[in-house]
Amino acid sequence: MRIYAVGDIHGHLDLLRQVHRRIADDGGEDATIVHVGDLVDRGPDSRGVVDYLIEGQTRGRNWLVIKGNHDRMLPQFLRDPGYVDPGIKSGRPWIAHDNMGAAGTLASYGIADAYEREVASVHAEALARVPDHHVRWLDSLPAWHLTPLALFVHAGLRPGVDLRDQVQDDLLWIRKPFAQDARDHGVLVVHGHTPVRHPTHFGNRLNLDTGAAYGGPVSAVRLDADGGIWWLSDAGPRPVAPGAGDAHD
Repeated sequence: MRIYAVGDIHGHLDLLRQVHRRIADDGGEDATIVHVGDLVDRGPDSRGVVDYLIEGQTRGRNWLVIKGNHDRMLPQFLRDPGYVDPGIKSGRPWIAHDNMGAAGTLASYGIADAYEREVASVHAEALARVPDHHVRWLDSLPAWHLTPLALFVHAGLRPGVDLRDQVQDDLLWIRKPFAQDARDHGVLVVHGHTPVRHPTHFGNRLNLDTGAAYGGPVSAVRLDADGGIWWLSDAGPRPVAPGAGDAHD
């Protein structure tokens, strides 16, 4: 068994295509790839990322996509422009929180100047321009995917809580309670959500978010049946072993 995993994308279709090419060179066009979420927001082409992944799945690619916290924002905005996600500490809606990247996502659907306009106008245009099948697809994304090699999730787990009892807000948003817990979760947890400089193995978890939202790359790793983990870097596959972690985590 061999599985590839891709970290946070944040609207960077060019970077996603780049890591997919690396995966194809390493494992062939039929490789199984798990994307750990945050497909949209902050980058220039969120619509392109969604289109690309939907098209690949439609063509029969072995691509699994996990829901990230950013991936539920657009569908929720379309249902209620005043919706405040429980994970947003400011208590402001997605469209009113410039750090969340709503304007970039909406611009990729042809909706300009989202932060400068009346919310009602932006909402009406979004309802007309965002394809229904994009909304249905984003809504349908699973919050986790379990394999014999790893558990794939966007943010992490609530330590000590059975997987069947985990709540989506934790799976999509959790940080310190998960990151600071060194216990064995029963399987390696592969996640993103909290930027690190490079794919980093903390013993019980593997963080793949290398900061594409802030000018960093999108990263991909290969997980082998023998427990080996390989980062598909510019210089070729590099081993990823448990270490001291990363100062950004």
